[in-house]
Amino acid sequence: MDGLTRSSLEKWALMLSVWMAAVLLQPAAAEDQAASDKLVFLNWAEYLEPDVASEFRDQFDTLVTEIYFESDTGRNILVAESEGRGLDLAIVDGAAMEFYRDRGWLAPISAEQVPNLRHINYRWQNAFPAAEGFAVPYFWGTTGIAYRADLVEQPLTEWMDLFRPADELCGKIVMPEDVRELVGLALRALGYPEHDASSGQLAEAQQLLTEQRPCVAEYGYLNLTESSELVTGDVLATVLYNGDAIMLQEFEEEITFEIPTSGSILWVDYLVVFATSSNKDKAYQFIDFLNRPEIAARQAEYVYFATPNEAAASLLDEEFLEDPTIYPGQTVIDASSFQRPLSPRQLQRFNSVYASVVGSGGSVR
Repeated sequence: MDGLTRSSLEKWALMLSVWMAAVLLQPAAAEDQAASDKLVFLNWAEYLEPDVASEFRDQFDTLVTEIYFESDTGRNILVAESEGRGLDLAIVDGAAMEFYRDRGWLAPISAEQVPNLRHINYRWQNAFPAAEGFAVPYFWGTTGIAYRADLVEQPLTEWMDLFRPADELCGKIVMPEDVRELVGLALRALGYPEHDASSGQLAEAQQLLTEQRPCVAEYGYLNLTESSELVTGDVLATVLYNGDAIMLQEFEEEITFEIPTSGSILWVDYLVVFATSSNKDKAYQFIDFLNRPEIAARQAEYVYFATPNEAAASLLDEEFLEDPTIYPGQTVIDASSFQRPLSPRQLQRFNSVYASVVGSGGSVR
């Protein structure tokens, strides 16, 4: 598993216990106490439009409580520690689907349980074969460079602009605290494939990351509020998902999002139900609710990501559908690729590169 070391496991296990205690033991608001059922949803922050959960509670007498994770690697460690116990459903990236499925953590999902599966574009359902029958696409998108155009002398148009940065960027770069993402982007910057990189290519990636290390302010993730360091100018450049960049542009119009000409990492986030869930029927009902076209369209507008729900896309404004940051053109897609599952040997090599540069764990913003 990406980044699964003793110290990081202990770190995330502790955080899980704190979060679970906060969620499961805190007094509920009066209106929430009236709900007869409860779902616990492991999710990215700001990845569910707040009124959607409220509407589901009102219509189905079920409270949706969210627990947030800070990275795909962190989520994987949380789930490995709990094996899904105490959780009902989660967001899982496509690259991790095979891992989750093979360990028996996932409950099957069928069109009978989630009728609104009929609205999903099969391209995104099947982008990661392991998702078939066990997951429903939530959003898809790209990864790129976000930077302050008003505070740098030259635009950042290639991955190498981050890995071999200009002097003005040193100390003002934030890089991902995720094994697959960090090492994979270093390989991409060097023009090497991620999923079958050779030992020599990984050694070059390690050297590149080591050379970059003194210029990195932090390995972590920026918050998506007006206090974000990219908004304040304390950070000049970072790696962001496309919709997150648009969120920050609401607070600072000088933030520019660039997908390098060498391509991006394409990703698909999936909704899954845990095999250990004691409330699977309501979890399926919630996924079906999220895929009502009008709900899925509202969700897309809230998070600024492309929806795999074709019926929802037909409800979105033309301006949204034609935004190249949200829906990249075919040239970008052709130059980009999905993260694919890595063999245990490759994962071990990625972990070794990451640990040599970042250590067993990084800080989380």
